[in-house]
Amino acid sequence: MDEKKVVLYQKPHINLAWSTAGRMWLVSLCAGLAIFQSSVTDAFASLIIAITVMAAAIITEFLIYFRTEKAGMVKDGSAITSALLLALLLPNQIHPLYAALGAVFAMTVVKHSFGGLGANWMNPAVGGWLFIRFSWPAAFNNAIATAPVAMLQERLERDGSNFPDLTKGFTQGSPLEILKVSGISDFPVGGSPFDNTVATWLNKTIFSITGSELPGGYIDLLTATTAGIIADRGLLALLLGTIIIVAFQVTRSWVPAVYLGMYGLLIRIFGALPFGGALGAGDILFGFFSGGTMVAAFLLVTDPATGPKSKIGTLITAFLAACFTYIFRYQGSEVYGAFFAVALMNVLVPLIRDIESRRLYVAVEPAKGGIDG
Repeated sequence: MDEKKVVLYQKPHINLAWSTAGRMWLVSLCAGLAIFQSSVTDAFASLIIAITVMAAAIITEFLIYFRTEKAGMVKDGSAITSALLLALLLPNQIHPLYAALGAVFAMTVVKHSFGGLGANWMNPAVGGWLFIRFSWPAAFNNAIATAPVAMLQERLERDGSNFPDLTKGFTQGSPLEILKVSGISDFPVGGSPFDNTVATWLNKTIFSITGSELPGGYIDLLTATTAGIIADRGLLALLLGTIIIVAFQVTRSWVPAVYLGMYGLLIRIFGALPFGGALGAGDILFGFFSGGTMVAAFLLVTDPATGPKSKIGTLITAFLAACFTYIFRYQGSEVYGAFFAVALMNVLVPLIRDIESRRLYVAVEPAKGGIDG
C-alpha cells in the first residue's frame, strides 16, 4: 500500500553542536551563577532553596525512572536544570518546603505526565512556579512584599491616580525614580555610592561616545540586596551567564533579541503611562532589569522542548510572548508577567505546531512501486 512521505523543509529547533546533556549543564551553570550572587547577600537563603529544589527534583525523577530502562536518563542533567530554573523564579524568602513541593509538581505533572524530556506540555520550571504561586499565594506574596517591583505595584495601586501630583517634575513616569521617592533604603535618590562610582565610569567611557548618560540607580538593580525572586537578585551574574550560553550557541540568540526588542519597544512607547508619564517616555532599562525579564528572555522563551519547530513559529512565539509580558505587567498589574506570558505561549504551542504542520510541511507522493520503489 502506497503511503505519503512528509518532508520537512524547515529545520527543527535543534542544536547539533551540543548534546542534550551538554546544553543542560551549560544552562545550569548560567542559573547557578545567579543563585550564587543572590546567596552572597541573603545569608545563603537562595542557595538553600536551590539545593532543596534540586534534591526534590532528582529524587522525584529517580523514583519515576526506578526499575525502568530509562533509569540512566537521570544523568542527562535535565532534572537539575529544571530545578535551578525553578529556583531562579522563586522568592529568596519563600519557605523551602513550598519550593520542594513545586519541584515535585514540576517533575511529575509537567515533565513526566506525557513522557518526560521533550514531551512536557509546559516548561517544568514555569509549571512549578505557577503551582507554588496559586497554591500558597499568601506565602508567595509575603516573600516578595519588600521586593522593589512589588512595592512599586503596591504604590501604583494605592496612589496611581496621584502620581503626577506626588512626583511632578521628578519622575517623569520612571518607576525607578518613584522607588527613590518612596524612601527605600536600597534605592536612595541618586543611587548608592557603588552605583555612582560605576555609573560615573560608564558615563565617562562607554556612554560618552554616544552622548548619552546613565542615571543613578540602575547599577543598584543589577546588585539588588532587597527581597525578591532570585533571578532579579542575581541579575549581574545571570547576564554574565547568558553571554556563555549565547557564545556556545546553546540557543538561538535571535530569540531573546526579538523578545527583548519588542518588549522594549512597547515599554518605550506606553510604559510610562501607568506611572504618570507621557507617551514615548517609558523606562526600558527598568523593565529589562526587573520582573524576571532576563531569565524569561534567555532561558524560558528559548526552551526548544516547549517551543515551535520552525523559525517562523519561533519568531511568532517570541513576538507574542513579549506582547503578553507587557500586557500582564504594565496593564494587568502582574509584576512577574513574563512568567505568565511564557506559560500562555507554552499552552498555545500545540496550536502553533498544528499550523506549522499545515503550512511548513509538504506531503510528497511516493514513487511507483511503493515507498522504497
